[in-house]
Amino acid sequence: MTKITSEWDRTLREIRKAAKRRAKADEDRRKATGDLHDYIRAARAAGVPITKIASEAGLSRQAVYDVLEGRSSA
Repeated sequence: MTKITSEWDRTLREIRKAAKRRAKADEDRRKATGDLHDYIRAARAAGVPITKIASEAGLSRQAVYDVLEGRSSA
């Protein structure tokens, strides 16, 4: 095997590994976002103030309102 071919193989292998990690991170983010939306709704139903929810979630109050109204800004 030539040096160029082995370098290509190595870099392509690393690209595939990075792509897998990115796909997993994207899926984890989707799941976490869904959980966050569910818990925001549950917190509001339990009477937690919007400002407290926003603070705990690291979101703006507007983002919390968007979640509660079914718009996905969080």
